[in-house]
Order: sequence, then C-alpha cells, then structure tokens
Amino acid sequence: MTIRNGISRRGLLAGAACMTAAGLILPRASWAQPGPKRGGSFRIGQFGGATSDTIDPATFAAGPVVTAMLAVCNNLVEIDAQGQAVPELAESYEPDAEARIWTFRIRDANFGDGRKVTARDVVASFNHHRGDDTVSGAKGALAQVRDIRADGDNVVVFELESGNADFAYLTSDYHFIIMPAKEDGTLDWQSGLGTGGYTLVDHEPGVRITLKRRDDYWKPDRAWFDDVTLLSIGDPTARQNALMTGEVDAINGPDLSTIHLLQRRPGITLVEATGTAHYTMPMFCDAAPFDDVNVRLALKHAINREELLEKILRGYGRVANDSPIAPANRYYAADLPQNGYDPDKARHYLKQAGHDGLTLELSASNAAFTGAVDAAQLFQQSAKAAGINVNVRREPEDGYWSNVWLKKPFCMGYWNGRPTEDDMFSLVYARGAEWNESHWDNQRFNELLLAARAELDEGLRAEMYHEMQGLVSQDGGTIIPVFVNYVDAHNDKVAHGEVASDRFFDGWKLVERWYAA
Repeated sequence: MTIRNGISRRGLLAGAACMTAAGLILPRASWAQPGPKRGGSFRIGQFGGATSDTIDPATFAAGPVVTAMLAVCNNLVEIDAQGQAVPELAESYEPDAEARIWTFRIRDANFGDGRKVTARDVVASFNHHRGDDTVSGAKGALAQVRDIRADGDNVVVFELESGNADFAYLTSDYHFIIMPAKEDGTLDWQSGLGTGGYTLVDHEPGVRITLKRRDDYWKPDRAWFDDVTLLSIGDPTARQNALMTGEVDAINGPDLSTIHLLQRRPGITLVEATGTAHYTMPMFCDAAPFDDVNVRLALKHAINREELLEKILRGYGRVANDSPIAPANRYYAADLPQNGYDPDKARHYLKQAGHDGLTLELSASNAAFTGAVDAAQLFQQSAKAAGINVNVRREPEDGYWSNVWLKKPFCMGYWNGRPTEDDMFSLVYARGAEWNESHWDNQRFNELLLAARAELDEGLRAEMYHEMQGLVSQDGGTIIPVFVNYVDAHNDKVAHGEVASDRFFDGWKLVERWYAA
C-alpha cells in the first residue's frame, strides 16, 4: 500500500471515502448521519483487558478500563479531532512568558455523587502520580513538575523546573483523570467517582465494565447513550465475530488478515486513522547481550519491516525507523537514514560486538497487539540470514502487561504514541522513566530532552528533536519496525462525527462522543 500525505491508497478509491483534517479515512455513511440523539445502549468489544486491571489511574496501561474511566472522568485538557489541546475540566489555561508557570482555572462541575470539583481534587489527582511511593507509570512525565498548588477553590498552579511549551498537552494523558481527594489530601480512586458523563456501575476485571449515563453532565453535547457495556475480548477473531453477530456494536483491532470479511458485511463500517501508534520490541540495554549497541544495531538490520507491513498490517500503516516519533507528529524527522533489512550489515555489527552468531529469546503474545506472535515468527525467519537464532516464547495473554512487559529483557510491545515529542520521549526514553521499557540511558539525549522542552524558538526546537530521533534510532534499545494505522469497526446502530487520531476509538473517547444512529 502506498501512502500519500498520510492517506492510504484504499482511502483514495473513488466514492469510497473522504478525508478529514486529521488525516482520517471515513466511509461517507459515517458522516452523513442525522444529528445525535439521547438514548440507547452501546456495547463495545476491546482488547487489552486483564484480570489484574484496577480503576487506579496509576496502574492504567490500556484496554477497556481506560476507555471506561475516560468516560467516567475528565482531564484538564483533551485532544480534539484536529489534534489540538482544548480545555476540558479546565475552563481555561495560561502559561507565563517562559512557559514555566501554568495556571488552570477549573470549571463548575460535579462528581457523580454531587460534590463540586475543586482545585484540591486536581492537586490530589496529579500528586497521585508523583513522589517516591507512587507506582504510576506516568511518574516520569511529571518529574518536570516542581510544585502543584491550589490558589483558592477553582485555580491550580503548576510550577515546572523549566519551561515546557507543550505542558497543556501533557495534562490530557489518560493517567491524569481527575478524581476526588480524601480528607488527608490523597486520591480517592477507590470510589470510582469522576466528573464525566457516566458513572461506574460494575467492573469485573478482564471481563466487563458497565456504565450508566448521568443526567447532570456539564457537557450538553456529549454522553448520548443511556448505558454502555465494555467487554474484554482478547482474541481478534472472537472480537470480529462478536461484531458480525451483533453481540457488540463496535470493536477495535480487527484481524487485518480477515478484514475483507468485515468490508463485505452489510451494515459494518470501518474507521481508519493515521496517528502515532507503533509496534515495539524493547531490549534491556543494561543486560547482555543488548548492552552492546552493535548487537542492538544488528537486530535492527535483521528485521524485514516491509514484510511486517505487508503480512501483519496488510498495508494499514507504514515502515518505521526505530524512533517513536511518527509522521503525524509535529517534528517528525523524515530525512534520517533508514534502518533497513540487511543481513550482511547485521552480521557486520555482530562481529563488531565479538559474535559470530547469536541466540536470543523473544517473548510474544497477541495481548501486545493483534498478530504479535506472527510478527515475532517473521522476525525469527528474517534474522536467520544474519546468523541470529530467535527463540519465540509464547506468553499467556492474560497478565502480559503486568508479567512480561517491563519484566522480560526482550519482548513484543505496542504504543499508541503521544501527541507531542516531549510527552513520548519523557514517558518512555528518558533516564529513570517508569516506562523506560528498554532501560536506555543516553546522556546527550537526556540533555536535549530538557533543552528542547524549554525552547520556545521553533527552529531550534525542531533541530533538537531531529537529533533526538537520530539518537533513538541508532543508539536506542527498542526496535520499532512499523507505524500502525488505527482501525476500528462498528455496526449501523451507532454513528459519530469526525474522530480524533491520537488513539483508536476516537482517542478512546467514543463512549462520550458517539451516539445511536
């Protein structure tokens, strides 16, 4: 599949689709619907659920629990269909001249039990991810925050270590949902209360989540369904069958190898968005043999990226270059030398590391992404030509994110990406970040990370992010073979407007944005 301006060839077929400003491909039927109306039930089938899931935002990784809690709660800021940060629970926000002091004014809104949200609740919600005792994966993203304080009941002030022109975007991260504070100032996440359009009725981890619409939601043009059920369906074939048989109304991650069956099905609509998602294969840089950059480069040249794009993604994506910054990002470095499949070059790097050959174990599960086991096996085959023997260890799907990812030295992974370079780099690639999945630590990169964050000159900032992408590509501990288009599907019982491209399922906000057809 060829890509032109972020649009797939499929999307250019005459009469088949139209392009939105966000680079989405939407069948005409999805935007020719009448306006939203209240009522109805919405059933969603989603991968990523696990029996270990909790509603503690510090533990969020992915799956139905995140989608549900983004409907139960609000963030200070949300990302709209054009990829812009717009006020949500914050009525407004404003930085100082150096983008170091950020002031957010909280709007008049209530939690599900009727209590008014205050600045104190916002402070507790962010502090839940800070400090030595937190277990939050978002701890690293907030390392830049020196202080968070309430200024009265409806103003919150963030004081940063240095300027960050993108800080408002950071507050849209799904970890930073606003929940009530306890008397002692800690977060009362156990209550399941939020200021969103739905209340949490029931949560059976790894199975189902049930939500009910609030009549007093402060957004008059959101939360249309009376009730919503989110089902954890890990197997892509089962998820697809659930949609075709009417068990659910919408699914994410359909099996791309059989997606033609969905395309032929009357009443089924595909939604494809070109965003920032990517597959990863992190290697622990502090563990042999991955502690040698030559081994890392050998593996990066031992994977056939075009083959993965064709056989795993069926063309719904594009080749990546071992950097998480995607074409949809603002400072994407399109001109970096491409790490391509080259067994001879891979052998050269192995010799530089003192190896004639190499044997590795790669942990894989389709919980990482649909087709992850097949992708690992394709890598196993392509690496043989470079003298690299990859033993694929198939891991259980349930608990993969808690038992394998961040635990095993070489595994399959997935990221939705982030709307800004600083957010993505700070969360996963910075020294000491909780989710630094490869344990990578590059001094020059870390210096540039701080400098670029505070740089207000667009040209200089672009140069810094360009160099950082080069460092990640050539020195980093993560193989990133492909960028992935978000592909969702729904039946004709539901409709929506223009969808966001920051994540699948309309930026994970379909529960409050979609409505009965």
